[in-house]
Amino acid sequence: MIPTEKKPAFWSVPVSEMLQELQTTGEGLKGSESSERLNKYGANILKPKKRSDTFTLLLSQFKSPITLILLFAAGLAFFLHEPTDTIIITIIILISSLLGFWQEKGAADAFEKLLSVVQIKAAVIRDDRETEVPVEEIVPGDIIILKAGDMIPADCLILDSNDLFVSEATLTGESYPVEKSVGALNADVPLAQRINSLWMGTNVVSGSGKALVVFTGKGTEFGKISETLKLRPPETEFEKGVANFGHFLMEVTMLMVLAIFVINVYLQRPVLDSLLFSLALAVGLTPQLLPAIISVNLSHGAREMAQNKVIVKRLASIENLGSMNLLCSDKTGTLTEGELQLHSFQDLKGDQNEKVLLYASLNAYYQKGFENPIDKAIVVQNKLDLVQYEKLDEIPYDFIRKRLSILVSKSGTNLMITKGALQNVLEICSIAEVEPGKTVDISEVKEQIDQQFEEFSEKGLRTLGVAYREMDQQKIIKKEQEKGMTFLGFLFFFDPPKPGISKTIQSMERLGISLKIITGDNKYVAASISREIGLKNTKVLTGSELDKMSSEALVNQVNDTDFFAEIEPNQKERIILALKKNGNVVGYMGDGINDASALHAADVGISVDSAVDVAKDAADIVLMEKNLDALVEGVKGGRKTFANTLKYVFMATSANFGNMFSMAGASLFLPFLPLLPVQILLTNLLTDFPEMTIATDSVDREMIEKPRRWNIGFIRKFMMVFGLTSSVFDYLTFGVLLLLLPGKIEQFRTGWFMESVISASMIVLVIRSRKPFFRSRPGKYLLTATLLIVGLTICLPLTPFAGLFGFKPIPISVIVVIGVIIALYILTAEIIKKIFYNRVKF
Repeated sequence: MIPTEKKPAFWSVPVSEMLQELQTTGEGLKGSESSERLNKYGANILKPKKRSDTFTLLLSQFKSPITLILLFAAGLAFFLHEPTDTIIITIIILISSLLGFWQEKGAADAFEKLLSVVQIKAAVIRDDRETEVPVEEIVPGDIIILKAGDMIPADCLILDSNDLFVSEATLTGESYPVEKSVGALNADVPLAQRINSLWMGTNVVSGSGKALVVFTGKGTEFGKISETLKLRPPETEFEKGVANFGHFLMEVTMLMVLAIFVINVYLQRPVLDSLLFSLALAVGLTPQLLPAIISVNLSHGAREMAQNKVIVKRLASIENLGSMNLLCSDKTGTLTEGELQLHSFQDLKGDQNEKVLLYASLNAYYQKGFENPIDKAIVVQNKLDLVQYEKLDEIPYDFIRKRLSILVSKSGTNLMITKGALQNVLEICSIAEVEPGKTVDISEVKEQIDQQFEEFSEKGLRTLGVAYREMDQQKIIKKEQEKGMTFLGFLFFFDPPKPGISKTIQSMERLGISLKIITGDNKYVAASISREIGLKNTKVLTGSELDKMSSEALVNQVNDTDFFAEIEPNQKERIILALKKNGNVVGYMGDGINDASALHAADVGISVDSAVDVAKDAADIVLMEKNLDALVEGVKGGRKTFANTLKYVFMATSANFGNMFSMAGASLFLPFLPLLPVQILLTNLLTDFPEMTIATDSVDREMIEKPRRWNIGFIRKFMMVFGLTSSVFDYLTFGVLLLLLPGKIEQFRTGWFMESVISASMIVLVIRSRKPFFRSRPGKYLLTATLLIVGLTICLPLTPFAGLFGFKPIPISVIVVIGVIIALYILTAEIIKKIFYNRVKF
C-alpha cells in the first residue's frame, strides 16, 4: 500500500503525519479518489475471489486429464489421416464442455447475486459524509467509523476513541478486550501493546471510534499470516466424499483403460482404434459433468432457499445443512420474542424502588457499548430526568466480568453505578442497602438475595443486580476499582416464548433434528423456558459444572443434555466440539459478538441479517429473519439439494459402469469393436443431457424426513448391483443383435447404441426414487429431456448424419425386440431396487 515497510511503522507516526503520508484528511476521501486507489491497490481481500470469469471458467472445462488425453488422441488421429473421426471427436468434446460451462456460469452468476444480499459493509466518510461501502472496497486513506460489533476491515491508526474496546484474540490469543486510544508509540512495541492501532480480522466489543486505514488486503498483519499459512476453509463432509469417490472412479477407470488397450492390441486390432476405444470407455465411465451438476444443484438449491429467506454464503454448506441432526442455539430471539420487557425493579424488601430504576437507567443510558435488548428495555421504561447527571467515564461490559460500570457526576458527587449478572455484581459488593440510609454487611442478606433470585428465576424472569459506590476521582483507571460497592437491588426482565415455537420444535424433531439451547441465563430460567416450550429432556448443565468436566466426560454427557445454562462464550465452542466428536453434524445459530468461535467450530454456522458483522462474517448460512421456521425450510431445501446431487451420482455410476463394463467385455470376444470411439462419446453426451436437469427434479418426502450423509460404501454397492444388472441385459442385447443381424457390423452398432442410450436414459426414472417409478412423479424438465433423447436416439440412424457416426437404419422388428429388452430391464431394476433397499440401509 502507500506506506512501505522501509518507512517507519505506522503506529509510531503521529496522526497528522500519517494523514499527510496517505494524502487524505480527517474528512475522508472523495469518491473519485477512492475509485482510483481501488484500481491501483486492488480489492481489500486476502485472496482473489473465485469470480465467474467467463474465459477462466471456459478453460476450466478442459482441465480434466481424460479430456486433454482425448484431445491429444484426436490430434493424433488427424496426423494419421483420419480427419472425419478427428472432427467428430473434437465436436463432441466441445459440446460436452460447453454444456458444463453454460451450467456452471449460470450457477456462479446466480450465487454472486445471492451473496450481495448479505454483504459485510463498513461505515466510511466519503465526499464529506458518512456512507456504507462493502469491506472489499475499503482503500488506504479511508476514514472509517466504528461501533460495537463491527469487524475491523483493515489495519488502521486510531483518530478518535470513545471507550473503544477491541477483541484481538484472532491475532494475539488474548481473550480480554484491549482498550484503544490515540497517540504515537515506539516502533518496537509488540503487536499486543499497540493500543493506537487496529488490525484487520479483529472486532469491536464496545465503545465507538474513528480510524484511518493504512494497509488493506495482503498488506495487513492478518494478510501476511494468511499468506504464510495458505488459509482455506475446511472441506465439508460432502466435499471429502466427492473427492474420495473421484479417486475410486479414477482407479477403476485407469485399470480398465490399461487392460482393454493391452488386450485389444494383443488381439491385433488397430492401435489407434484400440487407444481411442479405451479412452472413450474412460470418458463413458467417468461422470464428467459431476462438478457442473454439483454446482448447478447447489446454486439451484441456494436460489430456492433464498425464496424462504435463507441466504447461503458458502455453497458447500448446503450439503451439511441437509445432513445436520443437531442445532445449537441461544434462546433469546430464537425461542423467545427477543424483545425484553422490564418486569420490575425491586429493593431487598421486594418493593418497587425508584432509586433502583434511576441508577439502572443512568447505567443503560450513558453506556456506549453495543446496543442490547436489556439496556433498551430499561431506557424505554425510564420516565426520570437524567439531564442533571454528567457522564465521566465507563468500564464497558465484557463476557468475563459480565457487568458494566458507569461513572457519573451530580452536584460535585461522583458515583460509580454497576449493573450486570447478579452473582457477578454481588462479588464486588461489601455492603447492601436494606432501606434508604441504612446498610448492612452483604453476608447478612446473601441468603435472602439468593432466595429472591431463585424465586423469580423459576418464574422465567432474567435477574440482574444493581450496585453503586461514591468515588473521589473523575476517571475509572482500571476495572479493579469495581470493589467495595453497595448492593442496591434487582432488575427483573421478561422475554415471552414465541407463539407456535413448540410446533416448530416438533417439526424439527420430525426432520430428525434435535434442538440444544446454549444460554448465558441461569439454570432456573433455562428450566422454566424448557418447560414452557415443551422440550422433553429438561436436564440442564451449567457452565460451572462444565468447567469441572474433562473433555471425555463432556463427550459422554453432552448428547443427553438439551439445555446448557450460565455458559461462558469460550464454553460454547467446547460444547460444539464435544457434540461433533459423538458423530453429530452440528449447526450453531448465533448473532452476537461472542458467537464467532462457535460459528466457526460448527459444521454449519447460522446467523441472521441483523447480527453483528463478526457473527455474520463467520456464518455459512444467513437467515433474513431470526426464525426457526425459516431454518426448517432451509433444512428441507438443503436435503432436497443433497438428494438430487446423489441422484446424479447414482445414475451416472450405475448406468455408465454397466454400459462400459459391457462394452469392455464384449470387445474381448467380438471380432470387432462393439461401438466406435465416436459412438461411445456420443452415447455419453446424450445420456448426460437428461441428467443435467436433475437440479429441478422433485424429491420424495422420504428423502427429506431425516438427515442423510455421504456414504461411499453405499454408492459403491449401488454401482455394482445396478451396473451388473444393466450388463446382464446388455449381453442379452448382444446375443439378440448377433442372432438377428449376423455379419452386419454397422447395424449391430446402431442397435447397441439405441439400446444403450435409451436404457440409460429410462433407468434414470427408476433409480431416482426408492418408490416404484410410477408412484414418484419426476420433474417436468427431467421427463421432457428424457423423452427427447429417446426420440432423438430412435430417429438419428434415419437422418443424413447417420453416416458420419457410422450408423445404419435397422429393421422395425429389431427395434421392437430392443424395446422389449429395455422393458424387461426396467421391470427387473424395479424388483432389484426393492430388494436392495430392504437389505442395504442408507
